[in-house]
Amino acid sequence: MKLLVLGGTVFVGRHIVTEALKRGHEVTLFNRGSQAGLFPEIEQLIGDRGSNRNTDSKVLDIRHGESNLSALEGGSWDAVIDTSAYVPRVINEAAELLKKNVKQYCLISSISVYADPTKANLSEDDIVLRLNNPETEKITPTTYGGLKVLCEEAVEEHYSNSLIVRPGLVVGPNDPTDRFSYWPWRFRQGGKVLAPEPKHAAVQYIDARDMAVWTLDNLEAGTTGKFNLVNTAGSYTIGDLIDSCQRKATSDSEVTWVNEDFILAEEVAYFRDLPMALPKSQRNFMQVNNDKAMATGLNNRLLDDTVEDILTWLDTLDEGYELKAGLRLEHEQQLLTKWAKQS
Repeated sequence: MKLLVLGGTVFVGRHIVTEALKRGHEVTLFNRGSQAGLFPEIEQLIGDRGSNRNTDSKVLDIRHGESNLSALEGGSWDAVIDTSAYVPRVINEAAELLKKNVKQYCLISSISVYADPTKANLSEDDIVLRLNNPETEKITPTTYGGLKVLCEEAVEEHYSNSLIVRPGLVVGPNDPTDRFSYWPWRFRQGGKVLAPEPKHAAVQYIDARDMAVWTLDNLEAGTTGKFNLVNTAGSYTIGDLIDSCQRKATSDSEVTWVNEDFILAEEVAYFRDLPMALPKSQRNFMQVNNDKAMATGLNNRLLDDTVEDILTWLDTLDEGYELKAGLRLEHEQQLLTKWAKQS
């Protein structure tokens, strides 16, 4: 197949391109060129979809940049894989240009599209978010999911045979967010580790490499529709994750489990300070239904394998690398001291 990948190759795009090349597909990249040296053997088109960050790093305002898609003119591909669309305008711009020369459009969306993330067993048929202001192009935690819904609808307007992928938390080597990698890293440091109760709380995610395999399998098969891409609900718990990281890391460590009342009282942020953990009221978001993806060939590697590969990747990073998620070590030890005094 001739594939066009829209977006960077730092993480998700990187694993998709790697898998596509392994299969012998002809791949073209379109992005700003910041990772141009990563795949020097393939065609790389330089352009811009008009996305620049504001000074507030939590907000992405797409209109701050001018889009330039001229490098895509005249090209022809079997499928496009769009990893970098956050607002419908950029979908419409790309699809309008490509619809005569690309047979199928695959959008990487998100399970954040659902209106009620507290509902158990969320499936592709559940109600999606609607924004009060659908014209906004500011991406914040409250607009992200609704904008992804509009992106999906924009793709469907242009392509009747679209493949829309709704991944959960994407994890694995090269993850720039550290929202899963924190735990392997933390146990590599050793010492006393704070872990959030209850141990049986489910954790759900998708390894980026499993996502790449499923996406390419289904593009090759001509699959269409929307699919939640996560591992099977209940496969693993936070206790399993902690245990795996402790066993696979090579440093001595001691785990202290603390309860939700303490975590909330100390204003420790779930998911940001304690990655993969959610308060009781939100834990159903780690129980999303993946039946459709499983029926179309999704295979999930073992938790131990993901943890082990992340540890190997972490060893390649600069010594001064600072994680973007998780408790700072000093703060963690302060919390553990306070917990010990009141327990």
